[in-house]
Amino acid sequence: MMALERMFFRALEALLVFLLAGMVVMVFGNVMLRWFADSGLTFSEEMSRFFFVWLTFIGAVVVMREHAHLGVDALVRVLGPRGRWVCMVLSDILVLGCCALFFWGTWKQAPLNYTNLAPVTGINMLWVFGVGIFTSFGIGLMVAARLVRALTGRLRPGELDLFAGEMSDDAAAHSLKGRLE
Repeated sequence: MMALERMFFRALEALLVFLLAGMVVMVFGNVMLRWFADSGLTFSEEMSRFFFVWLTFIGAVVVMREHAHLGVDALVRVLGPRGRWVCMVLSDILVLGCCALFFWGTWKQAPLNYTNLAPVTGINMLWVFGVGIFTSFGIGLMVAARLVRALTGRLRPGELDLFAGEMSDDAAAHSLKGRLE
């Protein structure tokens, strides 16, 4: 199961690299075409914006897995294990609520986005903004799993320290090892 998860996130990281490279090529290519040929690719600006949207939302899921989102760890760092646990549980409940709201909003907007087409490429706008469903599920599942582990007393060693923004040598080594595999 862990190997499948690792492969899935590797594929997401490869997709992020593709999206970023695509943005760079489209924007730089369009600038060069406008500068030297006095023309440009009409779809380039629109597609680079769509790539940016996908890059942002897919990247949020990958960053959540790596515990790299911004957090207010100044308070949590001074708390003991019990205080960190309480903050983690409350934080996870709030994040799950935000994921539910984000999913619901994306779901409610889906019929509108389905009927709208992008002006230049003609892409159905649900393909652009529907990534919110993926993001809300991706982050929501990770947070729900951590919440279940916290409530059942099965948190991994060092997980509370990671939540508090502390990287012990073991946690840093494990994180680095996971990225290299």
